[in-house]
Order: sequence, then structure tokens, then C-alpha cells
Amino acid sequence: MTRNKRLYIEFGVEDNFSNRLVLLLIHFAFFFKVFKHVDNNKILQEIYDYTFRQLELSIREIGYGDQSINKKMKDYLNLFHDIIDKIHNWDDINSNDQQVLIRSYLGLNKDQHLVSYFNDYYRNLLKNNLNSYLKSVNTD
Repeated sequence: MTRNKRLYIEFGVEDNFSNRLVLLLIHFAFFFKVFKHVDNNKILQEIYDYTFRQLELSIREIGYGDQSINKKMKDYLNLFHDIIDKIHNWDDINSNDQQVLIRSYLGLNKDQHLVSYFNDYYRNLLKNNLNSYLKSVNTD
């Protein structure tokens, strides 16, 4: 979903590794918010582990050294958990606070209508079950 050109062209988000990663983590946080049921814990843990393992491999491919990778991964994990914490209360905060939240993670100064985008994404997640997103996904 972070490859969606609409996010960068229509919403004015600069297309770079950092913003793609933040957008991925925001999408991922909504995904976890919707599907964090007890019966999904094992598969969600596998998805979480796989995603961050792939992120680490991507950082290695960019050419960072081992020490830099460890620091970056710690930063990305902390960022993800911060986003999850904020997204957890998404339904309880008003649209202005939602805008501030999204803009703060992407370093944006004005409303790019990303709240509407993420509300649509969130509603779409709620309409489906976890298995509908896992079809033909292999985490091996």
C-alpha cells in the first residue's frame, strides 16, 4: 500500500525511504488495531516478526553496517509501538487531532487529506476478516 502513488502525488507526501516506512507502519498499526483478537495472536506475531525481519534485510541491502542496523531497528520498533499506541485511540479522537497525529509522523505542515485516506483504509479493514488479507501470503 505504501507504493500507492496517490499517497505521494495527491497527498503531497515526499516519496523517500523514511516516509514510505512511516506510511507502512501506520498501515500496519491499523491492521493490528483491527485484528488484535486473541484467536489471531499467533498469526499476528508471525506477521510482525516477518515484517520486521524483512525491514532489517532491506536496511542491510541499502548498505548500513551492523551497529547502524541495530540502532535503526530499535528506532523503527519504537516508532511502530508509538504509532500503535496512538492509533489505538483513533475512534476516540476528533478529526483535527487525527490530522495532527498523521502530520506529525510524516513531518507535514498542512492537511493533505490523509485522515480521510486512513479512515477509508480502517473501514475497509473492519469489513473484512484476517484470512481475506492472508490469502496466498507465504511467510516462510
